[in-house]
Amino acid sequence: MAALEFQSSFKNINQKEWNDLTKSNPFLRLEFFQSLEASKSIGEGTGWQPFPVTMTDHGRLVGASPIFLKEHSYGEYVFDWSWAEAYQKYGKNYYPKIVSSIPFTPATGPRIFGLDQSIKKNIVTQLEDLAYKNKMSSIHILFCDESERDMHKDSKWMPREGVQFKWQNKQYNNFEEFLSQLSHDKRKKIKQERKKIKDLGFEIKKIKGPEITETDLDFFYACYCNTYQEHHSHPYLTRDFFSLIRESMPENLLLILAYEGDLPIAGSFFIYDDKKLYGRYWGSKSFYPGLHFELSYYQGQEFCIENKVSIFEGGAQGEHKMARGFEPFNTFSFHRIFDEKFEHAIKDFLRREKNGIDQYTNELNERVPYKTELNI
Repeated sequence: MAALEFQSSFKNINQKEWNDLTKSNPFLRLEFFQSLEASKSIGEGTGWQPFPVTMTDHGRLVGASPIFLKEHSYGEYVFDWSWAEAYQKYGKNYYPKIVSSIPFTPATGPRIFGLDQSIKKNIVTQLEDLAYKNKMSSIHILFCDESERDMHKDSKWMPREGVQFKWQNKQYNNFEEFLSQLSHDKRKKIKQERKKIKDLGFEIKKIKGPEITETDLDFFYACYCNTYQEHHSHPYLTRDFFSLIRESMPENLLLILAYEGDLPIAGSFFIYDDKKLYGRYWGSKSFYPGLHFELSYYQGQEFCIENKVSIFEGGAQGEHKMARGFEPFNTFSFHRIFDEKFEHAIKDFLRREKNGIDQYTNELNERVPYKTELNI
């Protein structure tokens, strides 16, 4: 008989069993969640309270989901602030809510895990029961795998779509071969941007996880914090987090630094596996035109080509990525609202939003950067 439990921490979960069950991208490794928790990037005082679900059968993990109790909507990248405001306007509590997601990381992947479909459905049902019994407003499953959509058909779960930009490595032999597939104006623009950086004489180093030093991380973290300050915001991740994932999952880390002489001046931080490269964070000490594109996009594309990585996910937002060879893809999330009046209102909101997303996606697809018969 399988037993389901809601844990108060990721600390005591069997690492091998979790990773064997959830293997799909590096962000779902237990080491990633444990590093977030141990570094106090999530947990008490952050609004991200770990509440992972585990299901065991004769002591063996057979189902799981990374669940959090959320006291706000920061760090999710699927925005529901207007929903929370509507609840507050009518004197109802929107928070805490239940969220299945990867904190601060809009990377697509499965969210409900199980050895078979019945285990996954059981987890979803138990989540619904928990929320209903505790009079919680909602459950949100964010950036889930497209295959999980079948689990929520003909139910009260409401789908929501978004758009991200990804670059596909079409078995290119080198960066020049990739450029040859772009339209003339996009190809010319990239060459000009890269030439400006080359003419400045910067040295650029790709440093894989095992070779990343604490000094490298000190510099990068200062850049990371500077990026948030420039946007009048606060960084989500603590300095300790980067040291902890360097220790626990170095084979998934890539740091790209630009040097002026012997001094580092800017950096980009990536997480990757043998299938995908995920662009995560960027920062610099000073502004250098075009350096962001070089470190965050072109160097990442070169890395994918060199290491035969198929997909480069550029993260949230950014139509400017299309000029660098990225293409639009839909993302999916599912939402369960327990107040019937709000459920109907939000369902109507999502219907109207989807019409806008469909139109936006069609417009983006008309602007793809690759050659057509008319723009070679």
